Amino acid sequence: MTVPAVTAAAPRGGGRPRSKNWLGTLPLLVVTAVAFGIPALTLLVGAFTVKDPATKVSSLGTANLSRSLQGPYLNALLSSVQLSAVVAVAAAVAGTFLAQAVLTSRFTALREAVLTFSGVLSNFGGVPLAFIWIATLGNSGVITTTLGLGPGVLYNFWGLALVYMYFSVPLMVLVVTPALDGLRPQWREAAQNNGATAWQFWRYVGIPVLTPALLGGVVLLFGGAFAAYATAYAMVGSTVPLVTLQIAEALTGDVLIGYENVALALSLDMIVVALLVMAVYLPLQKRSSRWLR
Repeated sequence: MTVPAVTAAAPRGGGRPRSKNWLGTLPLLVVTAVAFGIPALTLLVGAFTVKDPATKVSSLGTANLSRSLQGPYLNALLSSVQLSAVVAVAAAVAGTFLAQAVLTSRFTALREAVLTFSGVLSNFGGVPLAFIWIATLGNSGVITTTLGLGPGVLYNFWGLALVYMYFSVPLMVLVVTPALDGLRPQWREAAQNNGATAWQFWRYVGIPVLTPALLGGVVLLFGGAFAAYATAYAMVGSTVPLVTLQIAEALTGDVLIGYENVALALSLDMIVVALLVMAVYLPLQKRSSRWLR
């Protein structure tokens, strides 16, 4: 006797049955909307809200954005971009060489120690980071007094870049280590069997394969240095113009009448830069993962 097959009833309209698995992500979506959506919407509205200092009447316009791209605000934005670019490139080069040196070492304990310390130092910042560098290279720092260096060695553009390197280099080590690990030994062996030197292997095989990961690391370091605030505020104050410091001054009330929302416009400028950074980073990361599977 043949048992008839039991078929599931097709949904109305002939389509596939709807899955309710997305309900599990509903709490995350709600938290994201509250934690990020509401602040972003408030910032967007405030950036385009212009307040007349005479009549105290608010209206929509682009005056705040125009002011944020003029005078000292523009200088601060350009200085932040320049500082972030210098830190990103220098830290990417140093971090890549350090990661390669550790990976080629025969000591497993050294690799584990470097990666562990990199994970700790990449998250070390703020006022404590500024304090240890002031105690080391400040006007009365240990190295400054020992070597007889003049004052002001640390409190300038290059001093701030040096301090940012402290957490940027370990971050690059963490970013580039999986990519370096993904270089298959068979590729090096094939290059050697064909008479290629070590330099030719890196020039024609290693560097092209690692380029997306390296560029992605540079972009990530740029974003980290661009958004840093507490370390610069505690160490240089207004000596080095930075967009994050300009936003802090505006939010604490150090702003002219009618310029209250310029801080929100500056924040919107930073978000645009961050979006551009992510627009570059995500495709590079995807391409790198495809090569290094």
